Amino acid sequence: MINGVGRFIPDNLDPFVSSDNFLTKERKLISKKNKQSKTVFLNNLTEVFDILNITSGMTFSFHHHLRNGDQVIQMVTNEIGRRNLQNIHLAPSSIFPNYTNLVDLIRNGNVTDIHTNYLNGPAAKLISEGYLRGKLVMNTHGGRARAIESGDLLIDVAFIACPVVDKNGNGHGSFGKSACGTLGYAVSDLEYAKKVVLVTDTVVEELKDYQLDGQYVDYVLVIDSIGERSGIVSGTTEITKDPIGLKIAKECANLLNFLGLIKNDFSMQTGAGKTSLAVVSFVEDIMKKNKIVGSFASGGITKSYVDMLENGLFKKLYDVQCFDLEAVASFAKNENHIAMSASEYGNPFEKNPICNKLDFVVLGATEIDLDFNVNVTTDSLGYLIGGSGGHADIAYGADVTIIISPLIKSRIPIIKEKVMTVTTPGSDVDILITERGIAINPLRKDLKEKLKGSSFPIFEIGELLELTHKITGVPKDIKSDEKVIGYIEYRDGTYLDCLRKVNYEY
Repeated sequence: MINGVGRFIPDNLDPFVSSDNFLTKERKLISKKNKQSKTVFLNNLTEVFDILNITSGMTFSFHHHLRNGDQVIQMVTNEIGRRNLQNIHLAPSSIFPNYTNLVDLIRNGNVTDIHTNYLNGPAAKLISEGYLRGKLVMNTHGGRARAIESGDLLIDVAFIACPVVDKNGNGHGSFGKSACGTLGYAVSDLEYAKKVVLVTDTVVEELKDYQLDGQYVDYVLVIDSIGERSGIVSGTTEITKDPIGLKIAKECANLLNFLGLIKNDFSMQTGAGKTSLAVVSFVEDIMKKNKIVGSFASGGITKSYVDMLENGLFKKLYDVQCFDLEAVASFAKNENHIAMSASEYGNPFEKNPICNKLDFVVLGATEIDLDFNVNVTTDSLGYLIGGSGGHADIAYGADVTIIISPLIKSRIPIIKEKVMTVTTPGSDVDILITERGIAINPLRKDLKEKLKGSSFPIFEIGELLELTHKITGVPKDIKSDEKVIGYIEYRDGTYLDCLRKVNYEY
């Protein structure tokens, strides 16, 4: 079934997904107001499970601010396996490659359903091959907050890794041996889960400032280590040295400048990939040359943006997740480096989320098709390799959304007639920039008009596809399997696409 904006709504919704796709914010009725008067401190996970009477069929949530260094999700899921609990629904904000114990839990039916925003590694491969007995739902960062706060995603117990907790149960992310910076993805879990357990390795007497309010916390579990903070940098955060990537990045910055988007008090966000960081560097050069000061940069923050803040090029940074240790340090000391929750970042039910205030965003793509639909969830064979994260949130919210990519990756064309999986709908994407040309979404007649007669190499996206095929040949179509293993959920709760089992008959 297709709704009015071309989004897919499956005929048979999962039992844990509401069929009411446009919930109002007034349905935020499940926020916990009746917690016990004093937070209980424990030092044994087994005791936590016993006290909370954790049983089969429950839903547990986690956040991913420690990324590939997180140890809390492994610890909790190991206990699920030890007790042989069945039909568990996991709702972590992301799943990273080091969460290897999920493989056996999925195979054995301990974990049968998953909600998450990003999925990579061994668990992703297993799910792609059809081993998850229930369903996978891939949210956006803002969409996950919406689902939790509206009651679409009900959490029995939220296990929140927290670098430091005080005796009142208040928590912060910037201090302690496992400091990871902002804790934006955990706020909805904190406020709306039926029970909340902060998991920490550092306890102090009192925090003068805190990110997680102790009034929502039921238990604090004190352990030796919640994770390895070096794992936050689970991908490279270096500017690309590849000539093609640099060419694309420079073209992108020049285009932004030509369109008048780099001006005083402008706002921006980019991804954290090598080429995106190169765009930041070229934008920085333009700002310095023209003495421009931006209003804010947002998103997952890296050293590049920290340097720009400290050098007076931006007035503020709004940060939902620190992507490197320099960002962690900046958040701890700079009052203009401001934490935001995932809801404040991209929840469509928020009155004015940060994503709606962005002048432009620069994002990557695994694939893009002739309708400008973008895939960052699966590879060209259908294997799960990522997920939207904030991709669809900011693509919708920004005034101008730009996708940057080489035309060919590993001898595979990035432009397809139809993407394998729709992560971000083409209605939210405005421009594609490649090393051989630029394509403008036909919906953006204003941008086409501004670029008419310019020196930029403007093509129709179909022309770029033809050019690519002259280089690579026409790739063989991959036949989709009939078995649906999950859904791509748009930020408002509608469904963009189905995820299907990887087919080996190609």
